[in-house]
Amino acid sequence: MIVALVGLPGSGKSTVGRQLARRLRVDFADSDQVIEREIGCSIREFFEREGEAAFRDMEERVIDELTRAPSIGVLATGGGAVLRAANRAHLRSRCRVVYLRSSPDELFRRLRHDRNRPLLQVADPMARLRELYSQRDPLYREAAHYVIETGRPSVATLVNMIQMQLELAGAIAAVPKDSAPDPG
Repeated sequence: MIVALVGLPGSGKSTVGRQLARRLRVDFADSDQVIEREIGCSIREFFEREGEAAFRDMEERVIDELTRAPSIGVLATGGGAVLRAANRAHLRSRCRVVYLRSSPDELFRRLRHDRNRPLLQVADPMARLRELYSQRDPLYREAAHYVIETGRPSVATLVNMIQMQLELAGAIAAVPKDSAPDPG
């Protein structure tokens, strides 16, 4: 069973996903990293050169493949993966989906100096985050089995919250306490 993380850019999908995979002792995949390996350049470069539609086509194919991969235990998706109905359907039916919900204000605090997120390279990134949240929050909720409010908890706390939700739902067996992730 794959645990897939969805949420806006900067919500912690990759960071939390790596720690969750370590905790659960399973393999981790990040769909954006898989795409970058395939295209041989950054997503930002690909976005600028080929456009968003070409990127979303590639992302849809990669999400389809990754949600079928028996070796993957935790999957971090790109922030816009939910824009395609096929991606939402694959995630929802093949994975346990956790929506890491972050407010636009919280995301802006985390991302204001990040130059590698193509959708935020605009004159007013805060307005863009609010627009993305308004557009995507219903889609994240449609795909998600669980919603975790990220707020300001540490990565370890978020991992604990996700693990607890999955255990309570019977989606995973209780994980021994000695498998806690390294601090930091």
